[in-house]
Amino acid sequence: MTLRTFHHLSGAMLGLVLSLGVACAAGAQTRDGVNVGGNSAFSKLVPADKVEQGAAQQYAQMLSQARAQNALAGADDPQVRRLRAIATKIIPFANVWNERAKGWKWEVNLIGAKQINAFCMPGGKIAFYTGILHELKLTDDEVAMVMGHEIAHALREHARERMGKNAATGLGASLLSQVLGMGDIGQTVTQYGAQLLTLKFGREDESEADLVGMELAARAGFNPRAAVSLWQKMGVANKGAPPEWLSTHPSGNARIAQIEANLPQVLPLYERARKARP
Repeated sequence: MTLRTFHHLSGAMLGLVLSLGVACAAGAQTRDGVNVGGNSAFSKLVPADKVEQGAAQQYAQMLSQARAQNALAGADDPQVRRLRAIATKIIPFANVWNERAKGWKWEVNLIGAKQINAFCMPGGKIAFYTGILHELKLTDDEVAMVMGHEIAHALREHARERMGKNAATGLGASLLSQVLGMGDIGQTVTQYGAQLLTLKFGREDESEADLVGMELAARAGFNPRAAVSLWQKMGVANKGAPPEWLSTHPSGNARIAQIEANLPQVLPLYERARKARP
């Protein structure tokens, strides 16, 4: 490949990404709740089905390992029942954020470990660690804020976006072939799943997940004010520094200020859901 050809292909890829971004912005509809725009165009560079299949493989392996160590809580565990009940209320509001969520096989599990940790993999694979429940003594509303945040990462396809950005930065020939419709990037399902274990979200992703997660929880009838108390507890537990799972999050006062600034957008949703309860 000559340098001129390389630059031509790079320009073509950049043009495609920009045009996808315009299309996403144009497709965004006016709605109540928070406004974070459309999903990133970079996610289009990576096949969603492979990412979700890879996530399912990794999730199954994690559960198998936890089970072997007697660290996987059973379906009758009170905390498992609690988590699944909260998820049942939140998940119906996921589809509006991502049409693929309609076909996801959602799972919610609890792993016995001291880490202050929780996650939702692409495809709706949710896990909480006992540490986050016990150390922070989370209320149901606060659990909903954590769960909504993690679900938001999956709905907004932040992992897929990160993979797309990593591939685009490399500007490899295989990527350019994929972008220009000349072939596949060559990644296997297992390789996509392995990438999920090393990806870290950026501050913009984390801030977006805070807002979308807060809206999801509010629509499900959980008090969004709990997002403030949640991060206050996080700050105390970690002496002002975010735990490992939040290493790239905006921290402390900045996070709480953003949440409080967006409460007017989600409190009406919470009040509506609360009044609709039997």
